[in-house]
Amino acid sequence: MNPDKPLTKNALLAGLRAILPADCLIEDQESQRPFECDGLLLYRELPLLVALPETVAQIQSVLKCCHQLGVPVVARGSGTGLCAGAMPHPEGVLLGLSKLNNILEVDPKARTARLQPGVTNLAISEAAAAHGLYYGPDPSSQIACSIGGNVAENSGGVHCLKYGLTVHNLLCVEMLTVEGERTTLGGGGLDSPGYDLMALVTGSEGLLGIVTEVTVKLLPCPEVARLVMAGFDSVRAAGDAVGAVIAAGIIPAGLEMMDALAIQAAEDFAQAGYPKEAQALLLCELDGTAEEVDQHVDAVTNIFNQHGASSLRVSSDDAERALLWKGRKSAFPAIGRLSADYYCMDGTIPRSQVSHVLEEISKLSAKYQLRCANVFHAGDGNLHPLIMFDSGDPQQLARAERFGADILELSVAVGGCITGEHGVGLEKLNQMPSQFSEAELHQFEDIKHAFDPALTLNPGKGIPILKRCQEYRALPRRHSHD
Repeated sequence: MNPDKPLTKNALLAGLRAILPADCLIEDQESQRPFECDGLLLYRELPLLVALPETVAQIQSVLKCCHQLGVPVVARGSGTGLCAGAMPHPEGVLLGLSKLNNILEVDPKARTARLQPGVTNLAISEAAAAHGLYYGPDPSSQIACSIGGNVAENSGGVHCLKYGLTVHNLLCVEMLTVEGERTTLGGGGLDSPGYDLMALVTGSEGLLGIVTEVTVKLLPCPEVARLVMAGFDSVRAAGDAVGAVIAAGIIPAGLEMMDALAIQAAEDFAQAGYPKEAQALLLCELDGTAEEVDQHVDAVTNIFNQHGASSLRVSSDDAERALLWKGRKSAFPAIGRLSADYYCMDGTIPRSQVSHVLEEISKLSAKYQLRCANVFHAGDGNLHPLIMFDSGDPQQLARAERFGADILELSVAVGGCITGEHGVGLEKLNQMPSQFSEAELHQFEDIKHAFDPALTLNPGKGIPILKRCQEYRALPRRHSHD
């Protein structure tokens, strides 16, 4: 929308006021501040308006109004994303979906749950627990992140190695097109006819439509789950042990790795019993029948010992297992105690390259003179380096961004990719040409045009060659100290 056309703005205000209750429309800038960024914090912008609909019908009407006026729309869930994917457009509407937070149905016989997009990830498993079921994907932010956002980013978590990402745990997604038309992707069966558009929409970062309902698969709670924790005297030894576990034909429920700095920070924060003297830590969860778990625990402990584990601990009960996971789940806030700010990256690499890449990250840390803690999903090679810096120092911020970019370039160079579960958003646009050719990027743009011809859904995100992208990225960036 052209800001020089006040009649359009007035028409938008009039249209949205007729659609939404007064408390569902935020017009003043001070009240819009909580919506100016997602969890990345590096990129901030205020929208023209914030709309917080309470029903699908209201979302439809908002979309139709914005479409008629050519106004950009950016969807937002819980705001826990880490790629600036939900940063508002200054000439558009920020469409918050947090009020659509009802669990519509849990079907224990079909092992499914039908949910509105604002339902938090953890709430799904809590609702299913009474039936002996749970929802597999479990991002570290699961207490707050929403299922609609999980679909938008194709989120994973510590258990995605065995049970898959969001896309592997969906049966049906209902969404609205940019024109407000309802459409259903997938269905109640394990497969559906035609193109797999649900997989296309999953991870599309709000560029193709607005998710209004999600049907997920539920898993039976395992009979037994035990966690093996092993400390190592070097990152390379731990990385080699990861590859050896997978090579042995064992697929753990989760296989996580932390380096020395992350171990120390997490232990100080959570007091989980981590060996603070270790240079690397592996957390390997094994689940299934009692007999199966016993066999795999023995096999994994033998593998860890063969690779020089300096310490080993096996959880004796669920309480101890939860405590050991608490340290890993608390790693991000724990690092927040060590630095004014940190920048969480999200590259994915082949498992065989874990040791090499971590050693290269250590060299980059020295090059940019910034500390970096590594906490990541070792089993599927999804890195989460946490680069520590002070955003009050523009030079540190610039170095942190270059450091992060180098990690992504390194990930691509060893056969990986620039994102595993956080998405591209605004953050990783510069690295997209490293991953994809110009022809491939144009194919992405063609898909975007097919769903959103006017390019008004989350414009400027995800695909670097889209119209309006460069002007959007050139907007002034504001930081937490502004």
